Amino acid sequence: MLVPILWSSVAGQSPIESEVPFKNRWKIHSREDTMKIEWAPLNIPLDRRLQTFFTAFFTYTIFWLPIISTFCTPFLLYYSGFYLRTFLLIYFVYIYWDYKKHFGIMEGNGWLVALFRKNPSYRDYFPVELVKTAELPPDRNYILSCFPHGLLGMGICVNMGMDIPKWLKLFPQVRPKIATLDHHFKTPFLREVIRLWGMVSVCKESLVYLLNKSNDPKHEDNQDGFTSNAVAILVGGAQEAMDSHPGQYVLTLRNRKGFVKMAIRTGSSIVPTFSFGEVDIYDQVENPPNSKLRRFQNAVKKLTGVSPIIPKGRGIFNYSFGILPYRGRIVQVVGAPIDVVQSDEPDSAYVDEIHGKVIEALEKIFEDYKDKYIQNSHRTKLVIQ
Repeated sequence: MLVPILWSSVAGQSPIESEVPFKNRWKIHSREDTMKIEWAPLNIPLDRRLQTFFTAFFTYTIFWLPIISTFCTPFLLYYSGFYLRTFLLIYFVYIYWDYKKHFGIMEGNGWLVALFRKNPSYRDYFPVELVKTAELPPDRNYILSCFPHGLLGMGICVNMGMDIPKWLKLFPQVRPKIATLDHHFKTPFLREVIRLWGMVSVCKESLVYLLNKSNDPKHEDNQDGFTSNAVAILVGGAQEAMDSHPGQYVLTLRNRKGFVKMAIRTGSSIVPTFSFGEVDIYDQVENPPNSKLRRFQNAVKKLTGVSPIIPKGRGIFNYSFGILPYRGRIVQVVGAPIDVVQSDEPDSAYVDEIHGKVIEALEKIFEDYKDKYIQNSHRTKLVIQ
């Protein structure tokens, strides 16, 4: 998870909510121009207003709830009365007990998501699309290695966590699950929201449980019609998010092999996915390697596992500043599964072999689809570090 600590203004967006190509937004402006606020016009259609509202609800929840949860809890403990303190202490014991028992595992897809499952507002805001390139037979479980992270991983959040009928139509009987940071499931209040959203912990115990589930349609766990679990992991994590800037596809993958080992231990196929446009819905304050800001971000990430970022976006009623993402097409291309031979003790040479196949598959997806989904694709390169 990423924590926003500030946001700054971005001028140059069209009054018709990002009908202008994304790269035209990031221009050099005079100081006088950057001080101007570009307000959204009043005559925007209701459906677009609703798209903005629902996207804002999700975005502000993801950005601010971790901060509120972290700082409100000690505040309440210190200033509240006896009954509230007692309730909180009981709640903390429950969190500890529940985590030790379930390790952040959430069965099903989460009832909160079900409330919005037939609401396409999240998807249509950008819009977000899903492209199938191969079958995912529901007779096995899958790890989806998802790239790039961007700032929020909005592509997989929409396709696999919110408006999922498109996913279910393309991949019937395959239950989509999104894995997020383990410490979210130990954070008061935040854990309740992400559990209701159907997310699961990326910790070893949680993944082993989900990826070892039976694929037998008659098994009691599969009475809801799903016989397969597809767990999406944003492999690049916070490190990759810090490299996210419009038009730059920089993947953190060379030394990330844990997901490959997990796939081999559980016999799960690896499905590489690539979300074109993910890096274009936000910019962030410049943080080149070895800059003071990057050194600060790395230090915080090393201590907490969380990377503080400074996003540049828009607001609900303006196009000049805020943390709401810009409208920009996101296309998640789901590649062909890479099958593995199950082994409780993965051989390092075999891990490297499968890891190499994942890199090759991502490079192929990028080359095959970049001309279709990236503007000025001849100037855009894929960097895997």
